[in-house]
Amino acid sequence: MAKICYVFSILILGVVNTAHATSSVWKVSHGEHSLYLGGTVHVLSLDDYPFPAEFDRAYALAETLVFETDMTKLESPEFQNSMLSQLRYPDGQDLTQNLTPETYKMLAAYCESRGIGMQVINNFKPSMISLMLTMAELQRLNLTGLGVDKYYNSKAVIDAKELGKLETVEQQLAFIVGMGKGKEDEFIRYSLEDIKTLPTFMHEMKTAWRHGNRQALIDLAITPLLTDFPDIYQSLLVQRNNNWLPQIEAMFDSKGTEFVLVGALHLVGKDGLLQRLEAAGYKVTQL
Repeated sequence: MAKICYVFSILILGVVNTAHATSSVWKVSHGEHSLYLGGTVHVLSLDDYPFPAEFDRAYALAETLVFETDMTKLESPEFQNSMLSQLRYPDGQDLTQNLTPETYKMLAAYCESRGIGMQVINNFKPSMISLMLTMAELQRLNLTGLGVDKYYNSKAVIDAKELGKLETVEQQLAFIVGMGKGKEDEFIRYSLEDIKTLPTFMHEMKTAWRHGNRQALIDLAITPLLTDFPDIYQSLLVQRNNNWLPQIEAMFDSKGTEFVLVGALHLVGKDGLLQRLEAAGYKVTQL
């Protein structure tokens, strides 16, 4: 599920005129205090480097880098084991219990074409399978380089900048675990269809991200997600934005300057952080 997986992993624009857009970095001001909001793409290729200069400009001006979650803990063996455990069926259950024979056959045919054994797939829930298939396709497309968030997290550690997070890794995992629950068959079918367009989709998404084109990001990912899986739109985007917004607003009471980096889709649309901050009276300016 290219669009859905992008939102939360790989994965994630309306009021500002984008004719002169330059990048997915915005300065948000309130009184004398400002912070920076940057939209990230979680997986990139070497051709995507260097990033737009506005990212480095915001990074240089910030004392604190704030990410969706704790990037170090996210990659720890302990978290990886916890994720696999929660996304794996308990003993006595497997994928066949949640898919129709026709959908299972379609999935098996696709996995065979990619050299993925069904004996492994059978043990995992559809949300994990969607991730596995998407990541396998991204690897085939050589989209395995560091994403924006990992790049700046590593840079901030080297530069001894303060690090912050908007949610715990456990909270992020809970959203992933619940994805597609109760609609497993539809979810897998959508994933198999959606993954066919992944090369074009990722190219268009990265172009929209690089130029900070809010409307293009809405058209490419927000609108299809809201139409096809409104419950996932609510849980992966709206609910998390609701949780993050008070934390971001509280940053205006601090003395330093923050650079907040979240998935680009969290910034855009009527439920996005940019429009909601604008509606609350903050001045939002694209770099």
